[in-house]
Amino acid sequence: MSQVQRMSRLMVKTLRDDPADAETLSHKLLVRAGYVRRTSAGIWSWLPLGKKVLDNISRVVREEMDAIGAQEVLLPALLPREPYEASGRWAEYGDLLFRLKDRKGGDYLLGPTHEEIFTQVVKDQCTSYKDLPVMLYQIQTKYRDEARPRSGVLRGREFHMKDSYSFDTTDEGLAESYALHREAYQKIFARLGLDFRIVSAVSGAMGGSASEEFLAPAAAGEDTFVDCPACDYAANTEAVTFVAPVPVETEPGPVEELDTPDTPTIETLAAFLGVPASATLKNLLVKVDGEITAVGVPGDREVDLGKLGEHLAPAVVELVTAEDFEDRPELVRGYVGPQGLKIRYIADPRVALGTAWITGANKPGTHARDVVCGRDFEVDDYLDVVVVEEGDPCPVCGTGLKLDRAIEIGHIFQLGRKYADTFQLDVLGQQGKPVRVTMGSYGIGVSRAVAALAEQSADEQGLCWPREIAPADVHVVAAGKALQTELALDVSEQLSAAGLRVLVDERPGVSPGVKFTDAELIGVPKILVAGRRSAEGVLELKDRRTGEREELTVAEAIARLTA
Repeated sequence: MSQVQRMSRLMVKTLRDDPADAETLSHKLLVRAGYVRRTSAGIWSWLPLGKKVLDNISRVVREEMDAIGAQEVLLPALLPREPYEASGRWAEYGDLLFRLKDRKGGDYLLGPTHEEIFTQVVKDQCTSYKDLPVMLYQIQTKYRDEARPRSGVLRGREFHMKDSYSFDTTDEGLAESYALHREAYQKIFARLGLDFRIVSAVSGAMGGSASEEFLAPAAAGEDTFVDCPACDYAANTEAVTFVAPVPVETEPGPVEELDTPDTPTIETLAAFLGVPASATLKNLLVKVDGEITAVGVPGDREVDLGKLGEHLAPAVVELVTAEDFEDRPELVRGYVGPQGLKIRYIADPRVALGTAWITGANKPGTHARDVVCGRDFEVDDYLDVVVVEEGDPCPVCGTGLKLDRAIEIGHIFQLGRKYADTFQLDVLGQQGKPVRVTMGSYGIGVSRAVAALAEQSADEQGLCWPREIAPADVHVVAAGKALQTELALDVSEQLSAAGLRVLVDERPGVSPGVKFTDAELIGVPKILVAGRRSAEGVLELKDRRTGEREELTVAEAIARLTA
């Protein structure tokens, strides 16, 4: 029998107006409906209703993880520096890490993710191939010192996450563990009622090879992904690849220098010469671990610094400064060209062998025409580094891609042996020799899923939760009179006895209008009203999502809600 939760005793304070600092729909509604309250920038307190939703999501995650044979553990959030120093992530995470010292001067961090610690646990507990495969998971608070925490619980400095890890002795075993998690994630997000896409992704600071993201399309999303309308291809924009064109057979003339005063940008150059920006070659200068490097892309495209950083990781990529130009007078700001450069030159595949460009002549106020790739300059490395645009060709079928915004709700990685190598995670193999273990890492943003569901399912009246994760199955509203309140409490007890989770609004002195508004705002999927026909034993049942209403007797209402 479930306990009936009375609104008169529930710690909930709803708000009529949006918080002044709220930008996203989920931020506004979760605060207004009394699910969360801001403690500090990026730090949130989960109030009773919010904690119920958070726990329901965690329950679904646990059930599906247990179903694939994963075992739950709980590791500390306060972690020593040494394992992260060994993996290199003490430095790689940079300012994102919360770092602290104990009273003896020892360095610690608040865990952003736990690959290192899980690896050490398995190294301690598993010594033979007979102990593997094993899959471990936890649902725990994580910490990242975001520079600009925003959007409520979508991007906080403290957040709830399920992270799991698989340990296998073979690559084939890793592929099986990865597939099990992929299928479990699809079941989890389907049960949660989320609209989601599985897209190709990059591994970033996590390391490893194969990587996929689970994205929930939403206007408030901070991730951009591409979707092909003609085939199944979908990818994070940083993972989109470009198929290099076949070199064009042309016979450009010799390099011709052009007097182009006051044209340090692609826009001013194209206007001065009367050519499209696509005919020009843009050369962006960056520093890769302090070494100046040029990146060439067509003039009508932008360099995706995130993509460039992923390609060159773990090297640090940053833009050059005015001081860098002063130290290297041969690099003429606004007029850099690849011909004759004595630095590393990276180019996008669109800068193909045999293509001719208008580009800088490495002289102030001067550009050059018919600068040919392969004849006048060489490319050291080809990397797909342009910002993806709507209409770019699908790498699978060639159809123009569509761009959309989404919230990342899950990410799965085939890590391989990166962390096993770092910590020498070996087990005794079948042949009596040490075997290096291979790993997978799999994350779900539990608190993010709350916000993603709010973004996808809310309407003008408020939140609208799927039943699986709602704070109650039915919200019973007593319109106000004593008879209506008596009926509302009686039917609530009957529904609770039938196994339903019931929230009943029997608050004295609160107008029916306020109660109805709060019921819409809180978003329980079914609203049962004891109103004007209470004396006849008739209730009104409303579906929160569709708005459909029907009048039912008490027995009919209980039968309908428990069916």
